[in-house]
Amino acid sequence: MGKKVNIGIDYSKCGESGKIDPRDCGLCLKVCDPAVFVMHETIGTEKEQEDPYDPQDWRITPIWGSLCTRCFKCVEVCPEKAITIKW
Repeated sequence: MGKKVNIGIDYSKCGESGKIDPRDCGLCLKVCDPAVFVMHETIGTEKEQEDPYDPQDWRITPIWGSLCTRCFKCVEVCPEKAITIKW
């Protein structure tokens, strides 16, 4: 396994609070060969909503940063420029 990389997602651009619903985009998921990201419901998050268990709110989370090859494909393909990578 490689060195852990800090991958950030700006949820004001992508996700439950963002301009894009990740279910409609998912480009980062498609271009990431080592599959660093996972798309999941935001059940139980701190976001204020009528129903905190509403399965209509989704986000993409970088779970396996140590698998990142630092190819930056996810950063390049994101239409909202919501992804940052630091190491």
